[in-house]
This record gives sequence, C-alpha cells and structure tokens, in this order.
Amino acid sequence: MSSFQVVNPFTNRIDRSYSLHSFDQAQKCIDQSCQAQKPWAKSTLTQRINLVHDALEYFEAHRIEIAKDITLQMGRPIRQANNEIDGFFERANYLCNTAESALKPTILPDKPGFERRIEHAPLGTIFIIAAWNYPLLTAVNSIIPSLLAGNSVILKHSSQTPEIGLHFERAFGQLGECQHLLQSLFLDHTTTGQIIESCPINQVVFTGSVLGGQQILSHTAKKFIQPVLELGGKDAAYISDQANLRLAAEGLIDGATYNSGQSCCGIERAYVHEKVYERFLSLLTPLMHDYQLGDPLDEATTLGPLAQAKQASLLKEQIQQAKAQGAKVLAGGKEQQIEEAIFWEPTLMVDVNHQMPLMREENFGPILPIMKVNSLDEAITLINDSDYGLTAAIYTEGDHEAEQFAAEVDVGTVFRNRCDYLDPALPWGGAKQSGCGCSLSQFGFLSVTRRKAIHFQTKTTGD
Repeated sequence: MSSFQVVNPFTNRIDRSYSLHSFDQAQKCIDQSCQAQKPWAKSTLTQRINLVHDALEYFEAHRIEIAKDITLQMGRPIRQANNEIDGFFERANYLCNTAESALKPTILPDKPGFERRIEHAPLGTIFIIAAWNYPLLTAVNSIIPSLLAGNSVILKHSSQTPEIGLHFERAFGQLGECQHLLQSLFLDHTTTGQIIESCPINQVVFTGSVLGGQQILSHTAKKFIQPVLELGGKDAAYISDQANLRLAAEGLIDGATYNSGQSCCGIERAYVHEKVYERFLSLLTPLMHDYQLGDPLDEATTLGPLAQAKQASLLKEQIQQAKAQGAKVLAGGKEQQIEEAIFWEPTLMVDVNHQMPLMREENFGPILPIMKVNSLDEAITLINDSDYGLTAAIYTEGDHEAEQFAAEVDVGTVFRNRCDYLDPALPWGGAKQSGCGCSLSQFGFLSVTRRKAIHFQTKTTGD
C-alpha cells in the first residue's frame, strides 16, 4: 500500500504520514456508505437536524486541536485558524436552521381530484473533494446540506490537510444508529477518477483549480452527473471617487493578503478612480508594512508561510514579467525565508495593465496590483475582461453606481464596501471558469437533492 506525507510549511519537517486507500478499499467503504444512506434517508428531517447539531459539538470540544492541525498542515497563523472554526460554526448552524424551509415539499395550487407536490429527494452518496486553503470551510459547505437532505458522504480531503478529513469523520461518521455516514478516504488522482466512473457515486462536489475541475467533469460526464465545481478566481475591486477611502484601503489590503493571499475569493486586482488614486495609494502603502511574518503557532504572527513553497516561483515570475512591461513595486515584491519556511511579502504594485499575466492569471499570493481608471464604466469593462467570475467588490457611498456595478459585472457574488467573505444565507458559486452549481443558502440544498414530482389522482369514477 502506498502512502504520502504532509510537510509542515514552516518547519519543512514531516508532520504526519498517511496510507492511501486502494480502489478495492475505497469500493468497500462506498458500499458501506450506500447501505448507511438508506435508513438515514428514512429518518425524519427533525431527527437528522438534531443529530447533526449534536455532532457539531465535536468541533467545539476539539477546537484547540483542530486549529493547531490547520496551522501545522497548511501554515495559517493560529489565531486565523481559530477564526476559521468560528466561520465553520456560522455556516453549519445556519444550514441546520434553514434545512426545514429549504427541504420542505413545494405544494402546488389545488386541482380538484389531484394531489401534486414537488419533493427534494436525496441523491444517495455524495463524493466531496475539499481544498486545503480553507480546510473546514470548503468541506462544511456541502457536508452539512448533504447529510441533512438524507445523503451519505465520502470525503476526499486535500493531501495537504488530510487530518481535517479525519476530524469530519470522527464527528459525522456515526449519527444515531447509522454508521459509516461520512467516511474520509485518502486517494490519488487516478483512484479518484475510477471511483467517480465505476462506483455508486451520485454527486460530486469539488473545490479546487480550473484544471482539476475539468478533470472531474471528464469523469462525471460518463455518468451524466452534473457536478458542483467551485473553482478559482481573479477577483477584482473598484474604488469609486465616492468611496470611504480608509474603509476601502483596510478592506482591500485584508482581502488581498489574508491567508497569505491563498483564497479563491481574495482580491487579486483593483481599479481606482483617477480622482482618488494618489490619495488612496498613500493609505495603502503603510498598511502593507503592518504584517508580522513568523512562526504561525505564535499568536503575534499575522501572515504565515506559503502552504506550498513552489508557489513562490509563480509569484516571482508574474512580478518580473509585470516589471519588464513597466509595472512598479511600491511595497514587498519578494520572498522571505524564515527558518525553513518560504513567505511572500505583502506586495503592492502600480502601472499595471491587462497585457500582464499578473492581471489575468490567478496566483494565490498576497499581491495587490492597482490600476487607475477614469470611470465606473471602464472599471466594469476591465473587471469583466477575465476568464473568471467568482466575486467582485465596489467601494462607494453611491447607491446608483453600486446598483449599476452589481447589474453589469459577470460574477457569482457582488460585494459593496466589503470583500472576501461568504454569508451562509447567500448562494456561493461562480461564473465562467470559476465553476458551476452552488453551495450554501437554501439553494445549496438543490445541488445534493433531485426534484421528485408527486402526482396523485385522489378521486376516481366508474366501476
């Protein structure tokens, strides 16, 4: 049996080793999952909600351990790892609270002699493939709706953060009398594809790269599964001449650098109205120097190492290409090595344009390029000039231009005077290469259920 190792991004030492599941082992687990799903689906929704609520207590009881595992395996500062646990509870509790209204049958208007309704039936076994950058949040978005709707779950967590997958299994593996409801498997890409194509998997939810999404789609297409794909972004912000500039500066810097820039919906490009451009830059630059790089287990650290040191080469390449085309670095712009870890300094750049990969290709680093624009219309045109469409933010005190911005940008989520935050009451999904389908909110339940039409004739005539 082959295995893999997780390397602590800060110490560059092996954190833990894990054995990969073979296809035969995975198939056995999936068979168990299918058997567990049948009685689980027959339980009442109220029973399922109560049991899931009870299982959530595991995460509070093990909060310190889970936060430390996030930090050791992907390098996020420990106090930010604790923030992720808070976000986990916000989403999980909201989904539990909205499940009854989201899953209740739709009753059609009366038709004499007939009963008609639309039920939201569970799909069966849901295969969730979660990402490392937010190891709790990328998984909880679909795990909770899947279980509440009456499905079982096979979870493949990232090979960067497999310990988080085990925490989910410990919490949700057995609910009431139903065992094997959630199983965490350690799989390579080949086995993952075999499972989708050959095993009784009824839905796939994937969070990751565009390339990964394309590979998943090639497997699901063979079974006519329409997967939920939560992919990358090149998210943008526009700072209007009607903006509260200090609010915008603080929000933008946090949106670009939080989690070392390793966020799908982090801000990777910004457009600033020419009337406030210089003043805005004067507010941004000092904020870039406020971050404390260091040991992520230290409470004083506010920016951790890159989870994967190899990412530094892409960041360096994008910056060098941009500089060769005339861009300037106002802050940061290079990597730092602290002990065995590779950090990337929070970076502010100007004199950029859309001929530069820096403005077009996702980089997953704490880099904020700023481009001057002369109008809202120009900003919208540039924001839409992208293969991605996850989120976009506008900073303005003007209601009219906020509404115009929201109507015309081609993205899944539009923010005003904030960015880089998921409200669990709102659907989370993207446009273009940022993916398809959605999670969170009442609409996230649609991805893990199917519409079942009930058409009863209740009155008959004749002999």
